[in-house]
Amino acid sequence: MEAMKTSDFLKQVEEQRSLERSLAWDGTFSDYLEMVSESPQIADLSHARLYNMIMSGGFTEKEEGGFKEYTFFQDDLYGLERTLQQLVEEYLNPASRRLDIRKRILMLVGPVGGGKSTLVTLVKRGLEKYSKTDMGATYAIKGCPMHEEPLHLIPEELRLDFKSHYGIYIEGDLCPVCRYRMDHEWEHNIQNVPVQRILLSERARLGIGTFKPADPKSQDVAELTGSVNIQALTEFGQESDPRVYNFDGELNIANRGAMEFIEMLKAEKRFLYELNTVAGEQTIKASRFALIYCDLVVIAHTNEYEYNSYFSNKENEAMIDRIFVVKVPYNLRVSEEVRIYEKLIGQSDVQEVSKSLDLSKIHIAPHTLRVASMFAILTRLKTSKKAGLSLPAKMKLYDGEKQVGDWDQRHVRELHDEYLDEGMNGVSPRFVINRISSALVKGGKNYVTPIDVLRSLRDGITEYTNNEEERRRLLGFIDDVRKEFDDAAKKEVQRAFVYSYEESAKTLMDNYIDNVEAFCNHEKVKHPITGEDVESDERLMRSIEEQIGVTENAKREFREGIMRSVASLMRRGQTFTVVSDERLKEAIEKKLFSDLKDIVKITTSTKTPDDTQLKKINDVIDRMCREQGYTHESANELLRYVGTLLNR
Repeated sequence: MEAMKTSDFLKQVEEQRSLERSLAWDGTFSDYLEMVSESPQIADLSHARLYNMIMSGGFTEKEEGGFKEYTFFQDDLYGLERTLQQLVEEYLNPASRRLDIRKRILMLVGPVGGGKSTLVTLVKRGLEKYSKTDMGATYAIKGCPMHEEPLHLIPEELRLDFKSHYGIYIEGDLCPVCRYRMDHEWEHNIQNVPVQRILLSERARLGIGTFKPADPKSQDVAELTGSVNIQALTEFGQESDPRVYNFDGELNIANRGAMEFIEMLKAEKRFLYELNTVAGEQTIKASRFALIYCDLVVIAHTNEYEYNSYFSNKENEAMIDRIFVVKVPYNLRVSEEVRIYEKLIGQSDVQEVSKSLDLSKIHIAPHTLRVASMFAILTRLKTSKKAGLSLPAKMKLYDGEKQVGDWDQRHVRELHDEYLDEGMNGVSPRFVINRISSALVKGGKNYVTPIDVLRSLRDGITEYTNNEEERRRLLGFIDDVRKEFDDAAKKEVQRAFVYSYEESAKTLMDNYIDNVEAFCNHEKVKHPITGEDVESDERLMRSIEEQIGVTENAKREFREGIMRSVASLMRRGQTFTVVSDERLKEAIEKKLFSDLKDIVKITTSTKTPDDTQLKKINDVIDRMCREQGYTHESANELLRYVGTLLNR
């Protein structure tokens, strides 16, 4: 069986190699010209290539905030719709159309752990994959160190005619190496110049580069622009001879694609001067050579402190004018934050976390990652100036809850616009995942609960900050999250106690609807046992309506609204159910839970339950395991915890 698995894997490896071999193409400039006439997009510039790559995956319109969710990013970046839409629609889209904005360095600014590096990595990996597709196919002059566009072979004098014939504008000129070969090897006979298909690859230093500032005393600008080959210099004698120069700087090799500039604003000015020319003129200045055309997207990133410091200095105005800033804040939605931690835990190496503990066998109880996420989000939110809106309420609105008190989703865009820098501060996902990891390996249990994680977060706050005021603020958020979890835990346990919950809810709702119909029509209702005609049960109706705050004065309007919903569904041949009206559903649930509260309290808090209570507890635990995703151990712990809450 094991040998079979190995052979299957090796077969996949061979299939992958065969695929890459099948993508290889060699031909002449004449052949390439034929392909360009049929598929002009293969001559796209780098900004257009990036834009088309992202848009090729499509997008969906998000209801929350009205932003687009691009398929290209959706599996790796969460809660950054506003950021990604700005990147794609305000920068790449116009840049792909050769508008002036392409002459800007794209700079991602945001807090640590916010996703800047992940975003750039996705773009670089995406380019590698895209270049293997028909739509992203890229071709270059064979042997060119900068793998440049073959259309550069067409003389300037003929480019207007070429544009009128093919509809393609040619930008750029031959690099020094290709110009030398044109004179000495190809003898200006461009039709037979060799052309090949290239697959962009950071590892192969082909179309994708990365530059990171280092010690200014030892780091040379040549890392960006290339350097003289001393051995070749002794052979050919002149530094201006392209044969003695290595065109292998990060800007050179990133031509036709993208270059990542890590922590750009920490670099020496001499490195930034090179970028100024690249951004403004699409040229590189290498020693002893005229300006060399380059076509690449420079994607830089930095933290907010460096950004504010640099942009407040008037001496940097020339460089600032060449930068297009995209803010990359922390995610502000709880559900998206949960996805971040699920992804990080799923990627974790078991052996790296613990030599003796297999994390794949540790059960993460429901709500565990959610409470950690709520804490993280609360630290990032800013208190609204609008009266009566608490941070927990704002958090719920951002996460998509339709109604929170007097607030609903219509206010979300307004709340976002209140603080444009919201999410630029707060606790990073790295801190939270560290505390989750600590909880996962602590205590020797085979499961972890929300309380374990909240305890771990509380312990970590002491290490996180020495500022007493900040510490108190963070501890306050943990208390807020604890209250939210307490409510959710009580509701979850109470729901588990409702045997045949759906049937009980339906019976209660049907009874309510019958009485509401009689009330609205000024009729009587049949008693369910005696069959006699009796007045509608006001006490029953009010006991349900009061669960969601329907006042005595508002009861008629609420009941008439329910009857209109019932009639509307009947006209369409549909049946009114518990889930047909959100407010009535909530009221029914709360009424059922209220009736069961005493039973839950007695059963969960009894240290020595009798046989009846023990059976009920076991039934509840089985239901929680079957329907809510608990294990027997984590469900039992939650029951004990809720018992203490109900007995306070």
